[in-house]
Amino acid sequence: MARRYGGKYSPGTGGGGQADGPNLPGPYDVAGPSRVGAKSNLLFLLALPFAAKAFAGDASSLFLNLGAAGLMLASGWLTREGLKAEDAFEARKVARRPAFPRKLAGSLLCGLALLLGATILTVNPLYHVLFGVLGALLHLAAFGPDPMRDKGMTGVDTFQNQRVARAVDEAEAYLAGMKDAILRANDPTLEARVDRFAAVARNLFRQVEGDPGDLTAARKFLSVYLLGARDATAKFADVWARGRSPRARAEFEALLTDLETHFAQRTQALLGDSHSDLDVEIQVLRDRLKMNF
Repeated sequence: MARRYGGKYSPGTGGGGQADGPNLPGPYDVAGPSRVGAKSNLLFLLALPFAAKAFAGDASSLFLNLGAAGLMLASGWLTREGLKAEDAFEARKVARRPAFPRKLAGSLLCGLALLLGATILTVNPLYHVLFGVLGALLHLAAFGPDPMRDKGMTGVDTFQNQRVARAVDEAEAYLAGMKDAILRANDPTLEARVDRFAAVARNLFRQVEGDPGDLTAARKFLSVYLLGARDATAKFADVWARGRSPRARAEFEALLTDLETHFAQRTQALLGDSHSDLDVEIQVLRDRLKMNF
């Protein structure tokens, strides 16, 4: 869903920033365009010819075509997941390489699918192998390899960077839970609102990666805020699905606005090692998150 972003001097803002939320500029606020889209979807479409031909021949043709279609679908799914993992890897300053090379596995499955499909067209084993190798190489050329090395962990404190990476992984899991919960509301506007909150939260993630400072305080802040935000989102989604209460929606949107503001302020405070009032702020947040929709 397209959304308009405006800065301090953008037309229609009156020089005062965006009208619908805090003006929170930053290099990580809005993610670039994702590569997980039409190109990876082509792999799913390539499975259709095999599936269509499966029922147009004998039993041998049935199983070979269905097998090729299944392998191509698996290749498409692994490739899409690999692109998502690579996008997350590229967005971070400190990141561990994916534990499983999904895109590489996708290229191998694509080659196997074409190899299996070639057995239907020709009996020459050489052509079977050539089709398979060509398919795997073309897949690799189109989507590239997976990240094979950790990022931001060379020549620095490995233990500290691993702690930062774990903290960000936990925070990302909370954001994923929020996204999953708001999907139950079946409202694109609310989904976009949660996405905007996630962009603000990720701005703090990137700052912490670049300068961990007091990582214990930052981790406590992130876990309390995002765990509470996730639980509040799940609670709102359940209430909204039952009755679509305008009051509940207004309170939920107000909560997200409050959290965005606190995140922007805390980003600077944590980086400046100014967290003397963090415990008090967290307790206030916990009270705020006990809201009833």
